Amino acid sequence: MILGIGIDIIEVARIASSYEKFGERFVNRILYADEIAYCLSHKNPAPFLAVRFSAKEAISKAFGTGICAQLGWQDMEIRRKESGEPFVVLHGKGKKLFQSRRAKRLLVSLSHTANYAAATAVLER
Repeated sequence: MILGIGIDIIEVARIASSYEKFGERFVNRILYADEIAYCLSHKNPAPFLAVRFSAKEAISKAFGTGICAQLGWQDMEIRRKESGEPFVVLHGKGKKLFQSRRAKRLLVSLSHTANYAAATAVLER
């Protein structure tokens, strides 16, 4: 049973601008150290940063909360399987929210180009 679906799209230039302006302060606010390392390992990290931002927005929409006191940036982490498939690890309030909804699975799909990043999340029971 689907509990919630979320989708988000963002212009990569918006995230690139925030990263250029605020640097580490920006990425440390929205990403975990492993997420940052992965994104910065690419010649152009902006699309990778943007798609993770978009994924966390999509996840918050699937929960029906948005990014707020109930679910913050650091309550979600986007990881990759060896195959490249993305998956979500919930921390803190994200884990509690998942349990309170009696959810069983949280799926995420990511896509990006040089100009746009998009993500979809599905919360299932």
